[in-house]
Amino acid sequence: MGRWRPPAPASSAYITPQGYRALQEELEDIWLRRRDVVKALAEAAAEGDRSENAEYIYRKKELGGLDRRIRYLQKRLPSLTVVRERPNGDAVYFGAIVDVCNDTGDTCTYRIVGPDETDAKTSAISMDSPLAMALHKKRVDDEVEIRIGEKISTLSILSIRYEDLD
Repeated sequence: MGRWRPPAPASSAYITPQGYRALQEELEDIWLRRRDVVKALAEAAAEGDRSENAEYIYRKKELGGLDRRIRYLQKRLPSLTVVRERPNGDAVYFGAIVDVCNDTGDTCTYRIVGPDETDAKTSAISMDSPLAMALHKKRVDDEVEIRIGEKISTLSILSIRYEDLD
């Protein structure tokens, strides 16, 4: 019996063209990986007793994980809205690259993207994140207060820029 988890809140259905292409490529790669896993699973099943066959058990779990990801991507991709135009104005909106300075003088750069393309390595944060929601519609030199646990940090916006979305 599995643990019950409440359903996740609905995430925004916006994505950049690069993110959409990356998800499509991931789906194609998973289909190719699935083919290899099915082949390995068939070979493991042919070895006999499945109850003590570690290879068979591993491949079944791997196949289940691939199938879950395939189902998710097949449902998610058609529902996404690809944002191709840069917003007018000088405020923080979807696709913005924002440089901020915190209380201690450290500067950070964040890129506001859809929830399907967040990446901590590249500082791409979801537009649904508390930080992105606090930055939304703010302009250069505006200050934003962010609550992190019991601490409240103040961030000031240093610059806002947009790259081509295509």
